[in-house]
Amino acid sequence: MSTPLPPDPGPARQRAIYLPGLAGRRPLAPVAAAELEARAREVMSGRAFAYVAGGAGAEQTMAANRAAFDRRQIVPNVLRDSSRRDLSVELLGRRLPVPLLTAPIGVLDLAHPDADLAVARAAAGLGVPVIFSNQASVPMEECAAAMGASPRWFQLYWSSSDELVASFVRRAEAAGCEAVVVTLDTSILGWRARDLDQAYLPFLEGRGIAQYTSDPVFRAQLREPQPALPRPPVNFQTAAAALAQKANFPGGLWRNLFSGEPRAAVQRFFATYSRPSLTWADLPRLRTYTRLPIILKGVLHPDDARRALDAGVDGLVVSNHGGRQIDGAVASLDALPGVVAAVDGRIPVLLDSGPRGGADVFKAIALGARAVLVGRPFVYGLACAGEGGVREVLQNWIAELDLTLALAGCRSLAEVNPAMLREQA
Repeated sequence: MSTPLPPDPGPARQRAIYLPGLAGRRPLAPVAAAELEARAREVMSGRAFAYVAGGAGAEQTMAANRAAFDRRQIVPNVLRDSSRRDLSVELLGRRLPVPLLTAPIGVLDLAHPDADLAVARAAAGLGVPVIFSNQASVPMEECAAAMGASPRWFQLYWSSSDELVASFVRRAEAAGCEAVVVTLDTSILGWRARDLDQAYLPFLEGRGIAQYTSDPVFRAQLREPQPALPRPPVNFQTAAAALAQKANFPGGLWRNLFSGEPRAAVQRFFATYSRPSLTWADLPRLRTYTRLPIILKGVLHPDDARRALDAGVDGLVVSNHGGRQIDGAVASLDALPGVVAAVDGRIPVLLDSGPRGGADVFKAIALGARAVLVGRPFVYGLACAGEGGVREVLQNWIAELDLTLALAGCRSLAEVNPAMLREQA
């Protein structure tokens, strides 16, 4: 289903933009990261944008993520024959055309009605793996069906129901997912000031719980007595929220108009979602549920990386959840070298949180990342132009990485190394 990359994806992307420009056509989504975010803010509702763009507390971790990239400067080598570049990378036994994956981001219908399906189609067309979100707006099976043979992984939030966890990973296997990405840094929601200022949490409207409401174990649990949620004051807005719960439940508004299942699903979700008691001792149980490789996402400390090796996991994602969980946490890029050194090449290390383009990908690879997760920028592209916007964001990242590789004097990712970076004091 994917289209092979041209031998020179950077110049090819430039031509694809400049030539239509003669006819007055401009890209669907802005190319520069700041303008892309600004355009998304214009087209999204205030509370939807706050949910996607916001971070924890005073958003110091978000700022640190960017500062870590800004401090590092690329030192190119000249007079190297870089006329042909190889952007491919081997990851979990599969050769990928580029070192990119889409990060698992939930509630994508806040950005565009096509939500996860648009992302799945756009990424599949480029051979970029998608990490299906545990908090998706579209069930994993529908997204997998739209992707053909293109690679996909599944993000797992380990909930308080082991039976549900087992069901999720069984479904991921059946949907052709090639890895399970266990997110460790969100066992409880962080203090997210923008969302709190909006007094808005999309899950209360039944958004972002499509993996749950499409799951047979979860649906069976809806027949049990549900833990009660405090009832808010009754007014027009609470009535609208109740209707939204029904509209977002499988079957839609009219089918669920007189059903209590949508509210029960929200209640059950909040009773099930988080598991702050999760420990290293729980990991072996996941091996009994699935044969898929297990990736741990949210590792920042070298000691945790070494413990993950001892636990026999298959890969790590260095991530602070895009700065959404702990205010004042270490930047992911700053944590990357320590984690890479701790695993000593035994398992792949990926990076998430902070990159905003292909030059940032180059820096992460120089510091030892095997691949990089694209996060908020693809959501902004989705908000701007649906599937086409996501596709353009990914194409732009690939193009900038290719051009950076060429201009730095490299012919492949294997030639990118720490000596090509200089860190400002």
